[in-house]
Amino acid sequence: MLDLTAVSEVELPPTADFHCHLRQAAMMELVTPLIKKGGCDTVFVMPNLQPPITQVSQAISYHEQLSRLAPDVRFLMSLYLHPSVTVDVIAEAARSKIIYGVKLYPAGVTTNSQDGVLDIEQYYPVFEAMQTHDLVLNLHGESPGVADLDAEAAFIPQLRKIHTTFPRLRIVLEHVSTRQGLEAVRQCGAMTQDDQIALLKAVIDGSSNFFFGMEARDIVSSQAECLSGSDSAPHPVQSKQQTGGAAGCFTQAWCTALVIGALEHGVHQGWVNKEEVTLEAVEGFLSSYGRTFYKISKSDQSESRKPRIRLTRQGETIPRSMESSDGGIEVIPFRSGHQIMTLSWVD
Repeated sequence: MLDLTAVSEVELPPTADFHCHLRQAAMMELVTPLIKKGGCDTVFVMPNLQPPITQVSQAISYHEQLSRLAPDVRFLMSLYLHPSVTVDVIAEAARSKIIYGVKLYPAGVTTNSQDGVLDIEQYYPVFEAMQTHDLVLNLHGESPGVADLDAEAAFIPQLRKIHTTFPRLRIVLEHVSTRQGLEAVRQCGAMTQDDQIALLKAVIDGSSNFFFGMEARDIVSSQAECLSGSDSAPHPVQSKQQTGGAAGCFTQAWCTALVIGALEHGVHQGWVNKEEVTLEAVEGFLSSYGRTFYKISKSDQSESRKPRIRLTRQGETIPRSMESSDGGIEVIPFRSGHQIMTLSWVD
């Protein structure tokens, strides 16, 4: 048992974040160097840039830019599903060794998804190639034209249909926030008995009682289908404050501490029994389950786990805002002004 209500220090392997947005240009330069501050040594990078990452050459160039900004981080790249992503592009992506998945955005459901998918069956030949080359299909699991709270449930039939048609295709249903989504993942996984379907989700702020009780219990349930993904999504403050503000919160620089703090909050609220919060479950969710699912080789895994991360209570406060060096971009972090455990790296 890991009694988060009593300990002053927690030591863990580095976190692997399997869903993050690092954007581009000045925003990329601001947030990418902060990945290790959040305790991460591995991140799966979203491709919804402007223009979207649809070709292997674009992914390689983006990988090079990110690696220059954070040379000690392993970047797992992805492609944006689009008519230009063909069977031949999938084969090229598999050969690249840096591209691990292809992201399906239904058209119009989120940031920079205007070039997304209108007809999923159009991409069945691509899914077949992905199954052959063992690339992951990452699903933004929301149906367009549906009320926000119903959009995930409305997408579940599509998940089931893809899984039934391509039973060997590894699939991630991202940022799950409903019981229907979680149960669909588990049922599909049970159908194949080998974790072909995985769940990727971010911990939601403890003030969001509607979702958090479910999320906290699932994190500590030691279920290998639950992977960690911050869905850190930075936006300039102006785009957040306008009417219909941009969706997403910047969490990257504190993502590990936010998970630990959210679990502690769940224990305080009675949503989770403290006996359920084990070191094994926390390490699995934050690190090992996702590395196994994405088939990061054991040699790479072992090398990445030589350092450790340590979280201690030192009264650190998340800043009210962060600015680029030239002051041209300002980002307000998630839970700005709140106290958070301080993270350090241990060799």
